[in-house]
Amino acid sequence: MSEATVSAGHANALMEFAIANGAERTRLEALSDIAAEALSDRDARIPFPRFIALMRAAKELTGNAALALEFGAASDFRKWSVVGLISHASATMGEALAQLNRYGRLVIDVDVAGDGPRFMNVERDGGLWMEDRRANPNAFPELTESTFSRFICESRNNFPQATFALAAHVTHPAPAHRAAYERLWQIPVTFGSDRNAIRMNPAWPNLQIQPDNRFAFGILTERGDALLRELETSKTVRGHVESLLMPILHTGDIGVETIAAKIGVSRQTLYRNLKAEGATFEQVLDGLRHTMALHYLSGQKVSVNETAYLVGFSDPAAFSRAFKRWTGMNPSAVRAK
Repeated sequence: MSEATVSAGHANALMEFAIANGAERTRLEALSDIAAEALSDRDARIPFPRFIALMRAAKELTGNAALALEFGAASDFRKWSVVGLISHASATMGEALAQLNRYGRLVIDVDVAGDGPRFMNVERDGGLWMEDRRANPNAFPELTESTFSRFICESRNNFPQATFALAAHVTHPAPAHRAAYERLWQIPVTFGSDRNAIRMNPAWPNLQIQPDNRFAFGILTERGDALLRELETSKTVRGHVESLLMPILHTGDIGVETIAAKIGVSRQTLYRNLKAEGATFEQVLDGLRHTMALHYLSGQKVSVNETAYLVGFSDPAAFSRAFKRWTGMNPSAVRAK
């Protein structure tokens, strides 16, 4: 089992929420053993036990037992994590869940019970449920509280025309502040269940999203927007391939078969047409990743690890090796300029 960690962005969002609700920063830092400088680097990882300590300190110092519920309900995922932006840039809610599972460990990297993704849609008891398969959830029920509050309340706030949650089950026993569940979630809640799950409206996964940006995090700079326009108007096969790859780099579904299908040709035909221009699909993909990585990092709005995922790498270490091959530098050196 790997050591569970939380992103500095997530920990910082919790700390700022606690401070806004009356907690003292120095006391929060002392009780959680999280120094201010540890939260200044978005690539930093906070050990999960320290995040737990921060949550417990926040509850104690604010005198609010329901703070985790309220933190999840009040937080806008897009403001402190690129994962929120990616989810909102998905075509449907079903795709948003797939991207959440792909990128989720950037926010919080915890063990999952069994194989498969952390969040899974399951049909049972005559309904469609989104189950959180995090291991040992009752050791820290506040994470269930904040996660489900964010799902339920953000969905209600951002999509008032559609119903997401119909009911919820949680594995922990009913707390003294159970009234806060009713106030915030506004759905029936079953405590002491055999699962942590939200019963969804069956139509929810197919709900169309109107994203703030047609890409996962936009291009982030004027130069990037100009590059996109250039690619979209390009008459070359390479330019066409790049314009199709750019908005889906973050999904990881960037194989030659995917692009060939979008163009309406066979894999072999696409290879042949690129070869006629002196290029291979692999060279085009590698070059686009290089270009977009430089744009993201020079914009200084996303971290190195987030950039890795945005350009299609599932392993930040593999991205760092590729970036050094492209530029001779570590990506952190470019972002720091």
